[in-house]
Amino acid sequence: MTLFVEQVEQQLGNLIPNEALIYEQSNDVIYAHYRDPPYNKIPRWIIGGSPAGVARAQGAFLSYSEWKEMCELSLEYPTLKNLMDQLVTMYYTVQDYK
Repeated sequence: MTLFVEQVEQQLGNLIPNEALIYEQSNDVIYAHYRDPPYNKIPRWIIGGSPAGVARAQGAFLSYSEWKEMCELSLEYPTLKNLMDQLVTMYYTVQDYK
């Protein structure tokens, strides 16, 4: 929890004083950007949202909760277990060549 508080404090420290912000929600992610010129040219940034939505917005393939759910489902579905075993093998193969 402290890491999140530190990140919020860091973001707040970087805000431009007395400038209005616009908040948008898209795909379970909440973004902010400046309303008025010249600062409205600054790209929007993530300020919150669901963990899975934020993970995808930051370029992650899956969130941790999605990965955990997939692992649990693989115990019930042999085809999924087989594919995940292949994925893990491929992961370690790629790591060896890194």
